Amino acid sequence: MIINKMTDPERRYQAILAKIQKRGGRLTSHRLALLRLLAASEGHPNAARLYEQLRAQFPTISIATVYKTLAMLKEAGEVLEIELHNDSHYDGSKPYAHPHLVCTRCSRILDGDGLAALQDIEAQIARQYGFLVEREQVVFYGLCPDCQKNAGSANTASGGSEPYSITR
Repeated sequence: MIINKMTDPERRYQAILAKIQKRGGRLTSHRLALLRLLAASEGHPNAARLYEQLRAQFPTISIATVYKTLAMLKEAGEVLEIELHNDSHYDGSKPYAHPHLVCTRCSRILDGDGLAALQDIEAQIARQYGFLVEREQVVFYGLCPDCQKNAGSANTASGGSEPYSITR
């Protein structure tokens, strides 16, 4: 697996654009604006948030355009879908598989890029179980530093939150 850790928004936008053009994807002004928004995003927006941000500039854009473009980008490997219970969030600046840390209090999503031990799990699964992994998603649930500070203690997690979740 090749990991492209491109973080410069303009370079990321140009890379996405080139790949979509090569695949023959239709590039409307709405789609181009969504590509640029995803390339510059430092967070993990859901489709509704992307739609609302685009509507300010494009009042006629439809939510269907956002979903169809996200599906196209996901298929092209240019956006990572993070499935969280009944809502999906999207990572356009880091479309490669990497763990995510989800705060159970404020719903903030952090990238867990530096967790080196997780890089070998796919190979171990193949060796141990003969299982071919097609895609992976690793999500850890807990309290972010801000919510820990606001709660006054790092050990106040409760309410049946999951300690971790590995979704395939």
